[in-house]
Amino acid sequence: MVDGSDRAFRQFVHDTLAFSARLQAVRGQLGAVIGLSGTQYTVLIAIAHLSGTDEKIGVNQVAEHLHFSGAFITIEINKLVSNGLVEKETDEEDRRRVILTITPKARALLNELAPVQRPVNDMLFRSMSAADFERTRKLMSEMVEAADEAIRLLDYNAPASVARQTK
Repeated sequence: MVDGSDRAFRQFVHDTLAFSARLQAVRGQLGAVIGLSGTQYTVLIAIAHLSGTDEKIGVNQVAEHLHFSGAFITIEINKLVSNGLVEKETDEEDRRRVILTITPKARALLNELAPVQRPVNDMLFRSMSAADFERTRKLMSEMVEAADEAIRLLDYNAPASVARQTK
């Protein structure tokens, strides 16, 4: 609280929700440029960026990176596979696992999108210096973890509150 008021906290939460909604809308529009939903675009770009590492990229890495369930990511990846944008290959070291790669078709679409995407991203984050961005990136990661913990706390307390409501 600031001076005994939670007004600044509430404004921060509402601004965060507003930014999140607008970021989702931007993702949806960027996806539409290349014929994808916002979620499909997000999954595709995540696979593309994660593939730039030496690590083999599977469903679990994408799900963890995007903070979604493995089941949800599997559904979205299957849509991308059907569209010829992602390839699945069985991991030779662990045959239960599939390795994901983007196809040349996907790379071409992402390259086509880049001239649209860059100025949009620049505009979204224009108020941040490089140092601001790095601080915010780290803070956001910590806030996502805290939100996961808050959800677990609510889930833990839910049976007691549901029982109180039914009395």
